[in-house]
Amino acid sequence: MRFSRTSSSSRPRSRRRLATGALVAAGLVVAACSSGGGSGGTSSTQSSLDVSTLAPNTEVSVPDSVTDTAGVDTTVPSTGPVFPLTGLPLTDPAAATRPAIVVKVGNYDAHPQRGAANADIIYEEIINANVSRFAMIFQSKASKEVGPIRSGRRQDVDLFGSFNKPVFAWAGGNATVTGEIRSSDLVDLSQTKCDGTCYRSGDDSPIEFTLMFNIEKVFAKTFPTAGVPPAQFKYRAVGDALQGSASLGVKLTMDNYKIDWTWDPNKQQYDRNQNGRPDKGKAGDLLTTENIVVLEMVYKPGISGSPDAQSTGNGQAWVFTGGNMVHDTWSRADRTKVFSLKDDSGNVIKLTPGRTFIELPRKGTTVPK
Repeated sequence: MRFSRTSSSSRPRSRRRLATGALVAAGLVVAACSSGGGSGGTSSTQSSLDVSTLAPNTEVSVPDSVTDTAGVDTTVPSTGPVFPLTGLPLTDPAAATRPAIVVKVGNYDAHPQRGAANADIIYEEIINANVSRFAMIFQSKASKEVGPIRSGRRQDVDLFGSFNKPVFAWAGGNATVTGEIRSSDLVDLSQTKCDGTCYRSGDDSPIEFTLMFNIEKVFAKTFPTAGVPPAQFKYRAVGDALQGSASLGVKLTMDNYKIDWTWDPNKQQYDRNQNGRPDKGKAGDLLTTENIVVLEMVYKPGISGSPDAQSTGNGQAWVFTGGNMVHDTWSRADRTKVFSLKDDSGNVIKLTPGRTFIELPRKGTTVPK
């Protein structure tokens, strides 16, 4: 299910001309050493960010719900109680007391993910073997099949501390990582502790790609130490202008993965391509989102050759929302705090209510073009 607020078939479309300045592109290219595989060897990798904006006088199709040159989007919901991780109206009062469920999911072209359509927030983090892995976070909606479930990393303790003692659904890990998870405030829900909430898919995939979680069953359990997550971002209200400048989306490299997000003004969403193809789940659903938050990370050598994202401190960032791009700076005092996002003028960045996809590429140099 997508968190769209407009339908491409429910209302007529109007066309208006967007005059932007000269074509702007920002590229991130950095050579860094990262540990590859589990052997402890190193390999030279590159991470790049290529931000493309609309060329002058480009004509695009925009829904009638988007106003003229002021850039005010009236498709955002009205004020009232909202889900903390999406900013969308609270439709189920019982869900207001749920903890966040962080699910570690493998990202493999040959073994597509399942369950992303109902996730509130999705992280993409770099791990060992020069590949990336998802962390899908559920709170407003459930999914009966999420996977393939994979192992955790040391960096997960720091990345997800801001969700107020979330439930951590994962396949397990080496002794050091397992000890880090269990001694942290994350609630350990590995496959050895899942108590009927995880299962094998039963398909013909290799066994390491068959472990799944049923989030409906996880929500039905009681976790005494888990808390309700705070909002991770600020969201726009009706009448709020879009920040930044018009942008078609973003291209970036996560070690061996080439990611391409493209803005679709008809759907009011970004569509994801991975390694040159539409990124579709096992059921054939395209991976989409309302917001993309790109946070440059320093990755230090971690346990068993796995990179360790340094998610406290500060760094460069880009936010893509509503067809616009904002260059900004992220900052975070400690692992229990949310990421603070401010534009180059010091203004807090507001997202469009809906799903947010957080990309964590390696730190590099951005050059506007």
